[in-house]
Amino acid sequence: MKKHGNSNRSSRGKSKEQKKTGQTPDKGRRNFLRLARNGAIGVVAVGGVGVFFVQNVRSSMHEHDLSRITNGKPTVVQIHDPQCTMCLALQKQARRALNQFDDNEIDYVVANIRTNEGRALADQYGVPHVTLLLFDEKGEHKSTLRGQRQSRELATAFRLLVSG
Repeated sequence: MKKHGNSNRSSRGKSKEQKKTGQTPDKGRRNFLRLARNGAIGVVAVGGVGVFFVQNVRSSMHEHDLSRITNGKPTVVQIHDPQCTMCLALQKQARRALNQFDDNEIDYVVANIRTNEGRALADQYGVPHVTLLLFDEKGEHKSTLRGQRQSRELATAFRLLVSG
């Protein structure tokens, strides 16, 4: 019987909730705050990833907007197949060359030949992928660069395009 009496004493002063869960109000509050903190961190992380993807999609859509060829500034259009390693290498070199220019000097557009618009543009100029088409600020075709090129050579061609 003594045991029974001791257990009653240890439970004295506890609320019904404490008796059920075995938690004091402070421990329950700490658990809630920990959960709230972790939830807030999760929301920020997911939001950050979401912002990154939205910006990436917007950038990609802007880069693939073929109407920008006649936007009032010289434009480099890459006829591109995203599954072609030579196209990806040319794109890397073209971007490296374009980094030498201000954003308002020259525009870069990608014509993906796996889309109807990209294929139509390639057919219009009679060119395969791994090709760069250079247009002046009026949208007039000035030159075509076929095949892989190094960034130095591309930067020279782009300077000629910009200088008119």
